[in-house]
Amino acid sequence: MLDIDSLPDPCRKEPVLSKVAIIGSCITRDLWPIVGAEPSDLLYISRTSLPSLFARPLDGVQPGEEPPPSLGAFPHRAMVNDLKKRALAALVAHQPSHIIFDFIDERLDLLAVGDTIVTHSWELDVSGYLEQPAFDGARTIGRTSPACDLLWLQAADEMAAFLQATPLRDATLIVHEARWATHYLDEAGETQAFADEVEIFQGKPAVIADHNAMLDLYQPAFLQRVPDAARVAAPPELHLADCRHRWGLSPFHYVDDYYREVWCGLQALGV
Repeated sequence: MLDIDSLPDPCRKEPVLSKVAIIGSCITRDLWPIVGAEPSDLLYISRTSLPSLFARPLDGVQPGEEPPPSLGAFPHRAMVNDLKKRALAALVAHQPSHIIFDFIDERLDLLAVGDTIVTHSWELDVSGYLEQPAFDGARTIGRTSPACDLLWLQAADEMAAFLQATPLRDATLIVHEARWATHYLDEAGETQAFADEVEIFQGKPAVIADHNAMLDLYQPAFLQRVPDAARVAAPPELHLADCRHRWGLSPFHYVDDYYREVWCGLQALGV
């Protein structure tokens, strides 16, 4: 029998740890705690949009050194990174082995401010920064509008080129395909239907069917531009929300079996 301890060091196989980056939302970040794991080295880029990632930094905005009372440190930092356009440099510096994209955070409207674009997240809405002069004249680009679709498809072209032009070309690219749930489990475990219209956050209504139609455009368009990307998805019956989810009831806060299914797909890809 071969004694592996007697082999010279170059012959020993050390386990390879993945180094993951997420450009997406909690539907991907929540995988680890829900399955009882913890990533060894994770970069999580959220509360942004492809058009915002490739826009120029917003001049004149002055974020506080400490988060406003309404925000925690991470969501504040994610929002500031969107305003200052720091995410792409951080992505390259991270040197990920795997990059996972999901497009659930693409539910957020965009703001055209001067010659740039930022993401109108809840974090930005409650931060107080919208009252700063830097946002004077800001115009909303509705998420499900044709103008936003055009900007997004152009930015998807930019992302495909960026991935090829940088060391990120060596990473395993994964698209976590998802849809907004039309039904949820209530406290008794009974299945209930969402109303056609829900709130993304207070004062920001959204029609579930419109956002699923948007994802039906975005996901295949991105895969067409990044044909080497792998796909992971849960079966349709697991696109079911759960009012007992750690973040509360939402069309994209799913039952635990959803996350376990996607986790198995990611593990098969080396995550």
